[in-house]
Amino acid sequence: MNVRPSTNITEQQLDTGLKYVTADGLSAEAMVVFTSGTFLTALAIHMGATNFQLGLFAALPTFTTIFQLAAIWLVRKFNNRRLITMVFNFLARLPLLAIGIMPLLFSGSTTIAVLLMLLFFQHICGDIAGASWNAWMKDLIPQERLGGFFSRRTRMAQTLNVTLSLATAIGLDYIKRHYPAQEITAYTTLFLAGGALGMMSVYLLLRTPEPVAEPMEDKVLPLFWKSLKNKNFRKLLTFNSLWAFSLNLATPFFAVFMMKTLGLPVAYLIGLGILSQVSGIFSLNLWGRYSDRFSNKTVIRLCAPLYILCILAFAFVGLPQSKAVTLGLLALIHIVSGFSTAGINLSLSNIGIKLAPKNEAIVYLSAKNMFVAFFSTIAPLAGGLLADMFANNTIGLSLKLSGANHMQINLLQLQGWNYFFIIGGLLAMFSLRLLTTVQEEGETHKSAVVVHMRRSLRRRLRKPLARKKALRVVPAPVKRNRWQKPFKKSA
Repeated sequence: MNVRPSTNITEQQLDTGLKYVTADGLSAEAMVVFTSGTFLTALAIHMGATNFQLGLFAALPTFTTIFQLAAIWLVRKFNNRRLITMVFNFLARLPLLAIGIMPLLFSGSTTIAVLLMLLFFQHICGDIAGASWNAWMKDLIPQERLGGFFSRRTRMAQTLNVTLSLATAIGLDYIKRHYPAQEITAYTTLFLAGGALGMMSVYLLLRTPEPVAEPMEDKVLPLFWKSLKNKNFRKLLTFNSLWAFSLNLATPFFAVFMMKTLGLPVAYLIGLGILSQVSGIFSLNLWGRYSDRFSNKTVIRLCAPLYILCILAFAFVGLPQSKAVTLGLLALIHIVSGFSTAGINLSLSNIGIKLAPKNEAIVYLSAKNMFVAFFSTIAPLAGGLLADMFANNTIGLSLKLSGANHMQINLLQLQGWNYFFIIGGLLAMFSLRLLTTVQEEGETHKSAVVVHMRRSLRRRLRKPLARKKALRVVPAPVKRNRWQKPFKKSA
């Protein structure tokens, strides 16, 4: 099969190629579910990993983003992003298959050191392939279809993620209870399945067309610094980095706060997480349409304040004495946060692709990924270091009503993690001021989106009412007495 870029891609080839990109997203998402996150942590714990080693597993995706510079060099040298993406995706899937096969070939299971080494290699190759893929998609997908396409692709991938995660978790729990000796086999089987699905995504990308890219003349480091000298893109980097720092200062401790401070069991946390994901899935189609019709920046300015309110609300969620009220507030927070983060994540990804110059997209997108990854990593580290300092400090505000029945209403109580929620929310509010300086083509004020949403909601509410009125207006058929003669029209 010819893997060279095409000088002319027809509309039919584009539509077929986008279907392959969507299918690639589903197979890659299934691979990620089986080989990372909760299931990878569970495998590492079962193999006896220390807390430091668990931290290394979590930090691997950040450590390897620097290797995206290698992708810039490869694209500059060969100018064939499809071939680079396929080769390095293929290499990234091999360690997953090795983790699944090694326990079958050798006695005993894979050691933690070997697991870390294989996953380190997997992340390096995956980052190189991902950077090349981003630049490829920048040229392949028309700008006016960017939001709609990625919202649909992300919605399908997240739906698959929720379904597979639940089904896999139930299956693993069953194996733990009834066949505990086969638990390690179950985890390695997941890696085998994930590696096989990853190879399927390589085949799907092989069939996706690639438009010819304009060659890059400068060397890697001058190209990288050139992206930082672009004033408008630098403003986007500043906003995105501070936004990532603000969120990761608070959000990693939501689960800790709910378990330790509120005393909620893990099952409740999983249920709330699924509620947030479902809310995001149902809203992605809306945000995709709005990002294409208005602008990505407008969607961010609409969604970001909602998410900031959710962060700040966590500082007050423990005030009600009733557990039912607390759970209700948490459910509302997770629904709104899922709704808003879907629009924020989609628009942040799309605005980076949109602002990157066509012939140097891989450089700009790699710079964005590296900066965001760096600030996303140092934020929870800073939060962890400051946690002990805030642990013994408390700020409280309450209202006491004296009389026949004494009553005390807690208005504010900040202690421990609550400080991070307030600080993270305030920093996120400040970062939004930086967003106003970013220039995006076709930008619309957020008030126009709000007006459009209100009109759409009114139209949807009026349709059922209009149908009911139409049913009322239709006259009932006139019943004629059988003895009554029919009226004859005179000549």
